[in-house]
Amino acid sequence: MTEPAEPQSAAPKRPKQNPALKLALEMGPLVLFFFANAKYGIFIATGVLMVGVVAALAASWLLTRHIPIMPLVTTVAVLVFGGLTFIFQDEIFIKMKPTIVNSIFGAVLLIALAMGKPLLPVVLDSMMRLTEIGWRILTLRWGLFFFLLAGLNEVVWRTQSTDFWVSFKVFGTMPITVVFALAQIPLIMKHEIKDQDEPEHW
Repeated sequence: MTEPAEPQSAAPKRPKQNPALKLALEMGPLVLFFFANAKYGIFIATGVLMVGVVAALAASWLLTRHIPIMPLVTTVAVLVFGGLTFIFQDEIFIKMKPTIVNSIFGAVLLIALAMGKPLLPVVLDSMMRLTEIGWRILTLRWGLFFFLLAGLNEVVWRTQSTDFWVSFKVFGTMPITVVFALAQIPLIMKHEIKDQDEPEHW
């Protein structure tokens, strides 16, 4: 008589990052960037930012054994544009980085949405479960918001001093992003999928 097979255990879930710690890892390099710029200037601050984003990405990996897409793309962009800043000794490259990265994020989200394949669930690393229409609306909003951030960065760095731009990057962009994210909570709650819910379709 054969013994019943033991049920297979579910695949282990990777540990989720504490939201406060996640925010600290994202803000830490920017805060260091701000203080380094105030004391040593933009070029030293750029080097500090490059080291900071790599350290934050490594810390995220050690804590979760997983590297989120957006921090990875941001780190690569900081290293590329930071490197160009040092090679050409021109701060315009590090100043243009937010414009280019946010434009890429916005374009990728909106193009994929137009093709019927919202990528926001991948970008957000499956942090929530929404209906199809919920993901589409949220993706549209975030895609447009990234272009707004790109435009703001262009206006600020082209019209203001380097010190003002650094301050705006640290104390302007992040609060604006947090406020925008919080403003999406009603949409998320409306379209969140519970265990008993059926997905909505267009």
